[in-house]
Amino acid sequence: MQYVPAVSVYALNLAGVKGRNNLGRATISYAASAVIMGILVNTIKYTAKVERPDGSSNNSFPSGHTSNAFMNATFLHKEYGQLSPMYSIAGYSMSTFTGIGRGLNNRHWISDVLAGAGIGILFTQLGYFFVDKFYGNDGDRPGKYDFEDPLERPSFLSLKVGYAGATRNLVEAYELGIHSKNGFEAGLEGAYYFSQNWGIGADFSFVSFPISTSDSTITDPDFGTSTSSIVTESIGALNFTIGPHFTHALGGKFLMHAKVGAGVLSGATGKLSFKVEDIDNDGNILNDEFEFLRYKPATAFKVNGGLGLTYMLNEELGVTLYSDYHYSKPKFTYSAVDDVSDPDSNINSITQKEKLDYISAGLRLTAFF
Repeated sequence: MQYVPAVSVYALNLAGVKGRNNLGRATISYAASAVIMGILVNTIKYTAKVERPDGSSNNSFPSGHTSNAFMNATFLHKEYGQLSPMYSIAGYSMSTFTGIGRGLNNRHWISDVLAGAGIGILFTQLGYFFVDKFYGNDGDRPGKYDFEDPLERPSFLSLKVGYAGATRNLVEAYELGIHSKNGFEAGLEGAYYFSQNWGIGADFSFVSFPISTSDSTITDPDFGTSTSSIVTESIGALNFTIGPHFTHALGGKFLMHAKVGAGVLSGATGKLSFKVEDIDNDGNILNDEFEFLRYKPATAFKVNGGLGLTYMLNEELGVTLYSDYHYSKPKFTYSAVDDVSDPDSNINSITQKEKLDYISAGLRLTAFF
């Protein structure tokens, strides 16, 4: 199903239904989109290393099938969407079913599917942008297949990546010499506009803060002559907010954005572990690892607000510099063993409400529709 929209472009061309471009140029635009999307998807997959829901591998995020499906749907939309909106509706319906299927088959989390959809749409737009720049025009038949000015109602979908800085140490409940560091944010943001200035938008993102320790090795005599180190896992959260958006045009190439939103933050579990490396009598290296501290922010209400400045690359694609502030106050649960040298000792937990507020700043690739 994911390939049907792309096959439809070639079938329509061969049947004599003329779209935005001749078949050769359409193929070049499609290939450019596929290369850009493939590089990004695989880079993220093998960098983020998110485990699949079925536990089969650690390359779940983002969904490659969904990215490919929405790239093909956007290819059909770019070539024939202005001829009839039914082409776009059919293509995006098929890509949506593909994404839903990846979830129903227990192969992807919802965050994988949503990110894949955004990547497929945005990087098809980017592929067309580069090819149009190479040809020096907006298509082989620009007079007939120009889209209406999207900035009349600047609805958009964007993929964002940026820096995230927390205002406090997120793991300060235990005096263990550990602290959270500046991290990163990535996600999707979009808005539907009812007028030239006002719309309603949603933000789906994840944020991760690495955890560091002042002591990377342990010299506790309880571990004998073995070499020990602390292994850390980041603390992070998924975010979803919705709220009003405002956009104002600043001349021909720039747009200013403002937003506020409210929604939920869902925390991810992180942990600290001891990794003990020893050498047996035969000279073999033995590794053992056990967890001694676990931390997790609970699901909580959150608010955010932010500003953005978009530079329009063309009438449908822009690059946005953004900065947002996020505030929530979830319950943090910390669970630690009584004796760090004994993995079977009792586990004590404390729960307390603490602020999780941070500032994020970065770039968005924004497609207007």
